[in-house]
Parts: sequence; structure tokens; C-alpha cells
Amino acid sequence: MLLRGRFQKIVPGATGLMVLAVILVGCRSGAYEKQPDGIVVRLQPATPSEARLVRLQVVDEDIVRVTATAEEEFSTRPGLIVTDDVSRSVSWDVSKENGEIVLKTARVSARVDLQTGATSFFDAEGRRLLVERAEGGKRFTPAEVFGERCYHVQQIFESPPDEAFYGLGQHQHGLMNYKGHDVDLWQYNIVAVIPFLVSNRNYGILWDNYSRTKFGDTRDYQAIEGLTLYNREGEAGGLTVEYFGRPDFRSPLLTRTEARIEHQYIDVNDPYPNGFDVNQGSIRWSGEIEPDETGEYKFRLYASSYVKLWINDELVVDAWRQNWLPWTHIIRRRLEAGRRYPIRLEWIPQGGFIGFQTLPPDPSWNPQDLSLYSQVADHIDYYFIAGDTLDQVVSGYRRLTGRVPMMPRWAAGLWQSRERYRTQQELLETVQEFRRRSIPLDVIVQDWFYWEEDKWGDHEFDRSRFPDPEGMVRQLHDELHSRIMISVWPKFYVGTKNFEAFKERGWLYMRNVELNQRDWVGYVSTFYDPYDQGARDLFWRQVQEKLGVMGFDAWWMDATEPDIHSNLSPEETLLRMHPTALGSAARYRNTYSLMQSKAVYEGQRRSYPDRRVFILTRSAFAGQQRYSAATWSGDIAARWHDLAVQVPAGLNFSLSGIPYWTSDVGGFAVERRFENARGEDLAEWRELVTRWYQFAAFCPLLRVHGQFPYREMFHVAPEDHPAYQSMLAYTRLRYRLLPYVYSLMGWVTHEDYTLMRALVMDFPNDPEVMDVADQFMFGPAFLVNPVTTFKARSRAVYLPAGSRWYDFHTGQILEGGRRIEAEAPYSDLPLFVRAGSVIPFGPQLEWTDQKPVDPMRLVVYAGADAEFRLYEDDGTSYAYEAGASSRIPIRWIDLERKLILGSREGEFPSMLGERTVEVVVVDPDHPRPRPYEGSADQTVTYSGTELDVEIP
Repeated sequence: MLLRGRFQKIVPGATGLMVLAVILVGCRSGAYEKQPDGIVVRLQPATPSEARLVRLQVVDEDIVRVTATAEEEFSTRPGLIVTDDVSRSVSWDVSKENGEIVLKTARVSARVDLQTGATSFFDAEGRRLLVERAEGGKRFTPAEVFGERCYHVQQIFESPPDEAFYGLGQHQHGLMNYKGHDVDLWQYNIVAVIPFLVSNRNYGILWDNYSRTKFGDTRDYQAIEGLTLYNREGEAGGLTVEYFGRPDFRSPLLTRTEARIEHQYIDVNDPYPNGFDVNQGSIRWSGEIEPDETGEYKFRLYASSYVKLWINDELVVDAWRQNWLPWTHIIRRRLEAGRRYPIRLEWIPQGGFIGFQTLPPDPSWNPQDLSLYSQVADHIDYYFIAGDTLDQVVSGYRRLTGRVPMMPRWAAGLWQSRERYRTQQELLETVQEFRRRSIPLDVIVQDWFYWEEDKWGDHEFDRSRFPDPEGMVRQLHDELHSRIMISVWPKFYVGTKNFEAFKERGWLYMRNVELNQRDWVGYVSTFYDPYDQGARDLFWRQVQEKLGVMGFDAWWMDATEPDIHSNLSPEETLLRMHPTALGSAARYRNTYSLMQSKAVYEGQRRSYPDRRVFILTRSAFAGQQRYSAATWSGDIAARWHDLAVQVPAGLNFSLSGIPYWTSDVGGFAVERRFENARGEDLAEWRELVTRWYQFAAFCPLLRVHGQFPYREMFHVAPEDHPAYQSMLAYTRLRYRLLPYVYSLMGWVTHEDYTLMRALVMDFPNDPEVMDVADQFMFGPAFLVNPVTTFKARSRAVYLPAGSRWYDFHTGQILEGGRRIEAEAPYSDLPLFVRAGSVIPFGPQLEWTDQKPVDPMRLVVYAGADAEFRLYEDDGTSYAYEAGASSRIPIRWIDLERKLILGSREGEFPSMLGERTVEVVVVDPDHPRPRPYEGSADQTVTYSGTELDVEIP
């Protein structure tokens, strides 16, 4: 937490309440004012830290904005995430009932208690959706942060026991349902912050704040010296600490008692004893802890390298992480006062970082409540979004923050990357090898360091290694039928041309330069400030002049947290980007990625108005989807645990309203044992990459990336190895599914759909799916069940109730509403298809626009009525914005065994006027493994008019 202090009244920068039509109604405790878009309730707070004004604004029939302030007027500071054209003309009424003001639309009603300001929400039938805590639901704590007077704010709602919470971006703790847990919304490599959560009660809250925000417990973790500690001899005062000269916990150097484990950051770090080499040795802490009170204690272990933690003789952490990117493990244990619990922590530093902290029980806090807290605010500000389904709630979020543009069709194919191709020849030879082997591929990626060593930020190729980048791009396009994405950072080395151009205009963060802080290459750098429109324009102009003119197809915007320098304390991290053009870094920290995406998207739309933008970012924020930005999960480790946590990370990210997400297949950072692996290590490496690949084939983007060993499938294993064969098979399946995948992408843009779907989205009435973190739906048909354990050849699968399920690999049908042990051979993950599905398959391709989708095979999984809407457009331009696209409605009537291809709606110039359609029906009597192959049940010609296909 940053500095707290006395608060003096905020003076808004503009006039406060603009009341055009006011009805003032007096009452004993307060009054309300009716405005054109809602109401303002004036309260009589008992203390200066309570809400004085509560405002409700009708945005749409299902969206209400709530703002509350402890000041006499609301702040008029402009926001960044809600679009300017969001408000609609909506009918609504206001009344007074039993000491409450009731604002009602056709879809939702909101009530404000005139005495306390507590706000509650109900659906059209009067069912309660969300209720603020009656007393203390709104909290304002005066503060001073970076010299700015502001408030710490908190909003608390009551929550019933059966409620579940999702969203909040992408996090790495393996949680699906956040009910009863804590989430720190702070941008960090491998974390993407989106302050939007949804409930299984079919509502969402968009929290409009850009500073560090916390869901759940607002307290900061404290050093373990706050507990009663005992060393191994039973003496109070600390734990026994053994320092060793080798990484194998041998060759003891020193044993002593310490009460802290605080080696977390470069700038805030307790010293090690003289003679201990943190690069060569190892450390063991052991002893006992004794709590002062009974209750749930939280422990936070933040560490890099190899670490193991035992509490009460139970191994609770066994992890590895690269040293330049530590990560946290949260352990929760109920402990009894006065009882001693054994604890042991073993760490092999290899030059890394570690911190071990704790939080005691908080009897004043109900962990079941819904709480949102932000560090820097003028007022509480959030949007309540109601819906009949979670898809409708996500749609409301996108109405507020921006629709999702169509991604190019080639984005649905395979993306191949590695931690940089070092030369032009190396990159071209890689694509040529894909083509020689007939492995489908659409995008090759050029990661960082294609420039001369000391020219980071000038966007110019090192011509000694890339002699003809213009020709390279032409060859990729014209001869090798592939696209290329290039890494472009908001980072500039001191002394480069682009650095000087930004510096002379005052558009750089200079603290890193002033401190002469060198990066891992060895040079001093800093980042530009995208909060200034001129700075954004200059950034795009520099990129366009050097790279845009060469024809690069996509932009990889790395380090957009922003990670100006890693492994610094939160306070110093903020100082490195302070101040921004809009205000303090503490106020705007989480939105850097949003503004950087805005710079590139708007720049390309100006420069190339008919070429679809594709941006890949390492972090995200609410509204970023409107800038054609996908996000990947950062520099995760190449471990089975990290594969497992990617599943709920991607699902919660998708539930946060941004649909395009991906992770590095195989994990980015690799343990040394995998670099030149032999024997069991090599077998594990190949299986890890294969299982990750199987999962990624059903993610919104199929993207392969990571440090050495190389990730191209022909470098992972030879052609006759099951790893190679499985990766190739799943790539080819992805390409056969392109009509299905691209239609889902069309639904995203035109219908606010979500591709990667937590089970709660499609099975809201099945209580068994609320916490499922290792299964998901890919579109309406596929139930995907990743395998995340080494040598596993089966895994537990829950088949949701209300449907029957076909095993995609065998065609056998199973009843839903039960758990099974599904086979998971090396070659396949368990994959099921919901009965009542129509899935369009296309021909086998080596790149997405190699040939038209003709013939198209429609595979019907019978057992229930089904429908599908085939979406098509030209795949590359923005002509669809003017209506140049087509939709073909497809229906299966199960009792009649009839497939109806409806009349085509819409058209575009390159559309197929006529195509061959093959129909295959899978039913219990006709199980069909790999139904996209083999003979069809019926073959017809479709010309755009309605066509009925009878299946005997």
C-alpha cells in the first residue's frame, strides 16, 4: 500500500452536478434529485468518510451506472474504458417506497436506501440479484498517493452461499470460481487485469477504476515475524535458517535464527550473511509457528527458482520459476491458537528472489461477501449489468466498452514462433520446412532483437542478419503463403533516434534513465507515455515508417504492463512510469496496455483503412477488445502445473469480455534439464509440449512459442514419434474446423459471443459445473478436457447434465450428469461433442486461404434438435462493417432426421455462389470416429436458397 495521509476537499476541474430537470423530494434522512438519465440521492453522512452523494444513471434497460462520493460534488475526471456512444434512449420510472428510491427499467430495478445510501438490484420479476451491505457497504478512506489527495475506496455487497464469481482478467492461481478467495488486480507479466466480474446469478459489475484494485481481502501481507516463531531447538524469536554453499543443501556455511524471509525485490531486500553466494548456494528455514488466535491464516510465498514449502508436515508448494519472473503461491490453513505447527521452506536461489508473508484472521470480514477495493479514486464508480444468461452479461460489457472487430481469417490458423529467429535465413527456412512437410501454417513470428544490439526502439533491422527484410516479407506472402507478426515494444534505448524524438517532446518516463538502470542486454532504456495523443501518434508514425511500409501483418506489443524494469517493489514500479500525461502512475497503472493498443489500432486504421488489425499484448484492460487486441498469458514456465493453471486463466479471461486469448505452447521459460534433454527428461518434454498443443488447438488462437528448445513440431520430435504425430493431427483438425472456428469469430463480432467457454456459461442450472477449472466448451459443440499430468493415460471428466455426449474419437454416446474416467492416450485428449450439434468441416488446407470451403461437410450429432449459423466474409478487409458478409442458417430436426440449409443472408464479392455440401449424421446406431473423413450420408449442391436434406 502506498502512503496514507490527511485529506482535503477535492476541487473538481469542472462544474459539478448539471441538473437540467430537478424534482427535489425531502425526507428525514435525505433527498433525491431526478435527472434526465437517472437520479442523485443526497445523504446525511455521520462521518466525513461516508457517502454524501449516490448517483444512478440509466445506460440501457439492463445497465445502470452507480457512482458515490464523500464530496459535495462528483468528480468530472474523464474515463478511459466506456465508449462515448454508449447511452441509449431508455424508458424508466422512479418512485419512493418504504424509505427507498426505486429506479426501474423494463429489465432491471435499482433501489437506494435514503438513510444509508445502500444500493440493491433486482430483475424484472423482482428477484434479488445483488444487495449492498446495509451498513458500511461504501467506504471512503482519505489518502495521499504520490502527492495527490484522493480516496481509497471499497464497495461491499452481500452474497448468498451458492453464488459464484468469475472474470477479473487472467490470473495464475488455478482458480475458476473466486468466491471466498482474493484477487490482486495489478498488471504483471503473466497477469492481465480486467476489472469486470460476472456472477452465476447472471449479472456483472464493471468496476471503473484504473489503480491497483483488490477483490476480497484488502489487507497487505505482512512479514512472518508477526507470528510467534520457534527455531528447531524450540526457542522463540525466529526460525532456524541454514545456509549452504551448494544447491543440494550440503556444505553448511552458517546456521542462525531469523524472524523474516524478505528477499523479494531488487530495491527492497534483506541482506544475506557474509560469505553466502546467492548464485551458488541453498537455504533451508525450519521450525514451528504458533498463531495468536484461531481461524484461517493466509500465507503468501513469492519465489523464483526451485522452492518447496511444508506446513504441518504437508508439502504445499513444489515449484520452479525463472529468476527474472518470480510468482506467488497462496496457501490457506485453519490454525488453532496456542498450537505449534511445523514449517519448513527449502530454496535453491540461483540468484533469484523469495518472500514469505502472512495474514492473520480478520473477524470483521466475511469472506463470502463481494468486495472491490481500489487504491486511488475520486469516487466509487461501477456499472451493473443484468442478463438472462452470462452471454447477455458479456454483451452488456461490450456495449459499454466496445464491440470486437473481426480478426483476419488467417488468425484462426497456426502461429509459429520461438524466442526469436536470429536471421532472415533462419526464419525463411523454418517456413519452408513447414511447407516441405505439408504442415499447415499461417503465421510466422519475429520476436525481439532483430535490430542492432544498441538500437532497441528504432524499429530497424540489423542488415547483417536480415539483409532484405522487405524481400523477406514479400517472399513470405507471395511464395510461402504465410503472414508475419513482428515484435514492437514501447521501449527505447537512450541515444536512439526515436528516443530523442520522444524525449524532446517530454513523452518519456525518465526515472529509469536518471537511475542509469541497465536492462538484461546491458543498455539504459525507458518507455514512452501513451496517455498523450501526440505520443500515440508519434509511436505509430515511427512504426509505420520503418515496419508498416514493409507489409507486416500483425503487431506483437510486448511488456505492456508496462515492465520498464522487472523485480522492483510495487512502489518503485509505479515511480518508473510516473507521472503520466493524465495523472499519477498510481491512478493509471493498470491501463497502459489499453492505451498502447489504442495507439496501434487507430494508427493502422488511418494508414491502412481496409486491412484488418491484429495486435497481441502481454497484458490487457477493460475495453481493449475494441482495438483488435488478443492477449497471451505471458512468460509462464514450462511445467505441468503451469499448463494446468492456463485453463482457468483463459476461461476467466474470456468471461471478462475479451474473447481472444492464447498461451505459449509448452510454456515460455524452460528448466535447464529440458534444454539438452535426454532419457526421462526428453520424454517428459515431448509429452508436455504435446499435451499443451492438444489444449491449444481448442483455444481462440493456436500459437506455439517459447525459449529453447525450439518449438516447431519437427524440432520437438521426429516424424515417427507419437508427439509429432499428435501435434500434426491436431493442427490438421484445427484447419478442418476452420468453417466452425471462423463462424464463431463472426458470432463474436456480430453477436457478442465467447469462443472459449467456462461450463457455467452453457450449463447454468447444473451446480456441478460451478467450480470446474479443467474443462471447457469450445463453441457450442465441443467439450474439451485437457490432460495436465505427466504419463496420465486417463482423466476424470464431468459430462454436464441436460445433454448426452458423443466421444469424438469413437462416436460412442454417453449420458450427461455424471463423472467418468475417460481414456487419454498419448495421441489424444478426451474430447466430447454435445448431442444436438451441427459442425461444419472444410477441406484439408496448408494455409487458411489456400482454397474455398468446397466441399463443406456438415456433421450432425443427432439426439436433439440443433442449429448453426455459418458466417463468412472476405476474411481480410473491413467491408463487413458495411454489410459485406453472409450467413447461412442450418437446422437439424431430430425427429424428422432432416437437415435444413436456410436461405443465405447477405453477400460479399468473393463469396461462393454455389458449393457442394456433404452431410454426415452420427447417432447411437451409427458411431463415426473422425466423421470429417470417409463417405457422406448425403451430398447436395447448395446455391443460396433453402434446401432440405432427408437422412434415412
